[in-house]
Amino acid sequence: MIAKKRHVSIIFYHIFLWLYKTGIRLITPWNLKARLWIAGRKDIFGKIGAELGADSPRLQADSAFLRTDSLKLTADSSGPGGPERKTVWMHCASLGEFEQGRPLLEALRADDPGCRIILSFFSPSGFEARKDYKGADHVFYLPLDSRRNARRFIDLVQPGLVLWVKYVYWYYYLVELKRKNIPTLLVSGVFRPDQPFFRWYGRLHRYMLECFTHLFVQTEVSKELLGRLGLTENVSVSGDTRFDRVIGIAESPESLPLIEAFCGKNPVIVAGSTWEEDEEELDHYANTHPEIRMIIAPHEIGEERLREVERLFRYCIRYSVWAQAGSSSPTHG
Repeated sequence: MIAKKRHVSIIFYHIFLWLYKTGIRLITPWNLKARLWIAGRKDIFGKIGAELGADSPRLQADSAFLRTDSLKLTADSSGPGGPERKTVWMHCASLGEFEQGRPLLEALRADDPGCRIILSFFSPSGFEARKDYKGADHVFYLPLDSRRNARRFIDLVQPGLVLWVKYVYWYYYLVELKRKNIPTLLVSGVFRPDQPFFRWYGRLHRYMLECFTHLFVQTEVSKELLGRLGLTENVSVSGDTRFDRVIGIAESPESLPLIEAFCGKNPVIVAGSTWEEDEEELDHYANTHPEIRMIIAPHEIGEERLREVERLFRYCIRYSVWAQAGSSSPTHG
């Protein structure tokens, strides 16, 4: 019965994937993000193969081991070439997830400078912003989920450890990682009762969770929810890695003269990754509190989206425009 339910779920999953890809293609004429999504995956395996060709390790999944209180990789000598480079693959849906996984990725690099780090993104907003990230050896788009794509990608990358940040689960990738016995960790996971994992129709999603070697979650609530599914031994509460990232930034402050000039001695509100409804609330507040300086970074930073923000706020200026003009302070706050 369980196998039959999963089979039915897989059929619906394939329909979802087809609809997703078709929808992306339909909106490409007027949606920049969709165009980038399509263009970035054109001949993706050719790009990955060419880039990894001169940097391809002979790494087996069993060359890595895991402790839940700390992460460590080790590789034995395998033939005349000596010890192989250890490969860590971190997958992020977008830029926000990358910032959550970044502290862990950089800690692994510091612990073993010789390891090879591969970073993948599903969304253009993450890839375009971090495609030149120096902390990774390679940065790729993740090919759309399918049995064939998952096997090709994992065979090319040959990871010894996989870090899956927060959410957006892809069935065939996780199944293939489990089949190959490759340690796969969920980082900064967050779970809510309304997610498919905890619904009657969520058997496929629950199976994806069973593919993880260990799940590191942010809260006790998430751990309790997973416990209802029988996931207890391989779940740990590790907190939100975003705090590690914020602390790291605070400990290494960078001087920004233009921002300092803009803020002066006024109170400042900084709003990051905002959506339209967030900006509408901020606009109402700004109209009644002219002494407040606001620094806003929208979630989407395409030209059309930035113009929407400019139309909404009475007085505003883009940082890029202001910096290019070399002004010491903006005309308006």
